[in-house]
Amino acid sequence: MSFFGLLPLWVLMTSFLAAIVIFMLPEERHGLRSTLNLVAAVVKIGLIILLIRLVAQQETPEVSLEILPGLSLVLRADALAMLFAGLSSILWLCTTLYAIGYLENSPNRSRFFGYFSLCVASTMGISLAGNLFTFLIFYELLTLSTYPLVVHRGTPQSLKAGRTYLAYTLSGGVVLLVGVALFYAFVGDLAFGQTSQMAEFTETSPIASAIIFLLLIGGMAVKAALFPFHGWLPTAMVAPAPVSALLHAVAVVKAGAFGIIRVIYDVFGIELAWQQGYVLPLSLLASFTILYGSWRALQQTDIKKRLAFSTVSQVSYIVLGVTLLGPIGTVGGLVHLLHQGLMKVTLFFCAGNYAETLGIHKIHELNGTGRRMPMTSAAFTLGALGMIGIPPVAGFISKWYLGTGALAAGMDWVIWVLIGSSLLNAAYFLPVLYRIWFLPQQGQWPHEAFTQWRDTAPLLLIPALITAALSVAAGLFAGSDLSPLSWARLIVIREYQP
Repeated sequence: MSFFGLLPLWVLMTSFLAAIVIFMLPEERHGLRSTLNLVAAVVKIGLIILLIRLVAQQETPEVSLEILPGLSLVLRADALAMLFAGLSSILWLCTTLYAIGYLENSPNRSRFFGYFSLCVASTMGISLAGNLFTFLIFYELLTLSTYPLVVHRGTPQSLKAGRTYLAYTLSGGVVLLVGVALFYAFVGDLAFGQTSQMAEFTETSPIASAIIFLLLIGGMAVKAALFPFHGWLPTAMVAPAPVSALLHAVAVVKAGAFGIIRVIYDVFGIELAWQQGYVLPLSLLASFTILYGSWRALQQTDIKKRLAFSTVSQVSYIVLGVTLLGPIGTVGGLVHLLHQGLMKVTLFFCAGNYAETLGIHKIHELNGTGRRMPMTSAAFTLGALGMIGIPPVAGFISKWYLGTGALAAGMDWVIWVLIGSSLLNAAYFLPVLYRIWFLPQQGQWPHEAFTQWRDTAPLLLIPALITAALSVAAGLFAGSDLSPLSWARLIVIREYQP
């Protein structure tokens, strides 16, 4: 097989090999560890670019290994895989830069970055999975590789959060395992996209088909933080800021949402799912989660917990979009997979900057930070405005397509969900921005740790500025052929609307 044919494997191995070497490095080899992390991240982006070019030319590089008769491990690069892999590769580089600065002088960095690389490798495996068996393997590996990151600090609070995280995600994994086992028992080892055979099975065994759908979606709903399976996400906010960014923007919640997309479109097919009545209840659940998460965010006084409940709400936009019958809503859901990642990672970077630089963890402590940390605060402002849906930030594009898609599908009630959520978004973000820019500082900062210049350390600031700029660029240049929106349209045209 040629080099280009093996590209999906090379993309996966860049993170796996980096993880193995990092685990073996002595703790004091800080420079080598940082260099290895950054080189692996840059190489991965280069390989992803090559794959994107091939997929754009309607090629589908695939690597397959038969484990048992009728059971294969398959890595395949299609348009949907490239959307998720592209997001993960870009944000991995930014989060790596941030983590190097954030964990400076911290203990156990080899352990942290080893599991960090393993987590990204798992995410790449999920994005490139060509069938349900491969997806399941990397989905469970993601759970195991993120747990050490959640409990990294080793405090009683972080260990408790880790137990909660495992209780939720392993339970969801068991449900998913049962669903995959039933699928293979009744239908067989089908590649993603081979929906005709599932349609035939559903016609002869509608009850078994419904049970499989419920188990697959239920198992993935945990990581997607759909209500009532969202409880692990706010609890996990005791983890370091780079881990929070990884959980919310790059890996875990996106893996759940991505899996739901795969099941609806590439296992069952959207038309079959609608005809069988599978999708409308999921639309209603996603809509409730959107409003519930926004309402709970409004009640939080801790910055990271407010952002966590915001994620509960925002990720459900993805699920809502792909459950709308029609291409426009699907485009909105798919593009929000990337847009939400850019905006939310920006917000978590900034929250980490406030905590590391000034010791700020509570919203009432943010008064006057716009004058003390103007660039961090500008990045936070852009991320917040994007979450509300204010142009020209990328969040506006997502909500526009979700709204027009709902109208095109005859689901007018979704408009009220979007309006209500946007008003709640404004209610929990605009007062924070008012504190940052217009209220004076109250007394001394809780713990001022960086005084060299008026903001924060460069390795903490630069990633936040990059992702904030990308959030704006994705909105301003949405009409460009290179934009996330254009790629989402390509997915819908090529894969979902044949």
